[in-house]
Amino acid sequence: MATKRCFVVMGFGTKTDYVNGRKLNLDKSYRVLIKPVVESRGIECVRADEIIHSGSIDVKMYQELLQADLVIADLSTANPNALYELGVRHALRPFTTIVISEDKLVYPFDLNHILISSYKHLGDAIGYEEVGRFREALGKQIDEVLQKQESDSPVYTYLNSLIPPKLADSITQLGSEPGSESSDDDPAMGQALSFMVETGEEAIHKHEFSKARDLFQSALTLSEKDKKQKDIYLVHRLAFCTYKAAEPTLKDSLYTALGLLDEINLAHSNDTETVAMAGTIKKKLYETGEGSNHLEDAILFFQRSYYLLNNRYHGINLAICCVYRATSELCKTKEQQIADLVIAQRTWERVLYLCEWDEKAIKEKLSQNNSWDTDGIEGQDLEEYYLKQKFWIAVNRAEANFGLGNFEAYEEAIKLAKNTSHPKWMWDSFETQLKRLTEKLKESGQLMNPAWTLPNGN
Repeated sequence: MATKRCFVVMGFGTKTDYVNGRKLNLDKSYRVLIKPVVESRGIECVRADEIIHSGSIDVKMYQELLQADLVIADLSTANPNALYELGVRHALRPFTTIVISEDKLVYPFDLNHILISSYKHLGDAIGYEEVGRFREALGKQIDEVLQKQESDSPVYTYLNSLIPPKLADSITQLGSEPGSESSDDDPAMGQALSFMVETGEEAIHKHEFSKARDLFQSALTLSEKDKKQKDIYLVHRLAFCTYKAAEPTLKDSLYTALGLLDEINLAHSNDTETVAMAGTIKKKLYETGEGSNHLEDAILFFQRSYYLLNNRYHGINLAICCVYRATSELCKTKEQQIADLVIAQRTWERVLYLCEWDEKAIKEKLSQNNSWDTDGIEGQDLEEYYLKQKFWIAVNRAEANFGLGNFEAYEEAIKLAKNTSHPKWMWDSFETQLKRLTEKLKESGQLMNPAWTLPNGN
């Protein structure tokens, strides 16, 4: 008896939900919530980026949507490709389709009559208890739809006399059966996209940015074989690894990374990840002496990302860029300097509020997941996620208080950050930025009200 096959319809990598600005690691959803449950039923589980192919991926995708014994469609972030592929599946097959999403998805009107099972996603991690709950629920749903085979397609529900199509043998031979390689497959294309992405992410985690850059460049080349549009996630990762690798020089790598972002409509994009990364690159170009025009661009990019997402990280970078501008040739008068310093102060005050809000949210999540299994992979990922968040909140609070001249609160935040487990690079990054901020505030702090000075005249 042939092994049943499940095709999972969803994006891959980290995607942004443009309705609420949240970034979700969809690979985490697939690896932790979906694939283990499907495979525990003895069903082969594949996602589009795992399919080895040399011709058009569209042929393979449509074959899977028609022939797969089960399709699970994750609509998180309202991914238009996933929505389209779900519609194709509903048109081709009357049953064995399951629709899921993370619980903050704003459903399009036409999906209101479709059963969508939801799960709680934290962004980069998923709570241990939530993993157990959703796995059990999804497993039961898979068992039910495979046994009952009742219509779950609105197309076949409302057009109840419709006959499902079948793939003619001649067409099947041209495209090959799902999961098999066609006779003209190119061995050079035999490495699945998902493997490149996974290996690239592992290299980033180890700070092997040159290796990661090459892997994401290969992944982007492979994905472009069939698409007119570039995959935004792959461009983001390639741009990030490119400037982090700093080869052949940091300046060259920054300009190359910026060029990659230009290819995904940087000038008009409202994707916070795109504009925030452009802000970071422009800020670094200014810091390396490439000119004040880059500082002006950095402020515009960080303003867009900060006001769109209301995010601590973007606020911290917007504030320091305003301090940079107050000491640059861009400010022609004292009044202009004061204006920039006021913007920085107000942004730091907002950052402190966001720190309190995020800290409260994390405490609530910790209380809900205080029994996670830290010996398991999911538990380790979750613990690492919370520790990183705790550290960044502490240093963001420290930097904001430092800029506002609240030095006692700054020292308290520094103590908390040092006592929170973190990789060395995270502390080095904070320390470098604080050193730059100190130098600039020494130049312009007397224009603030009250005047900014280091304690004890340091």
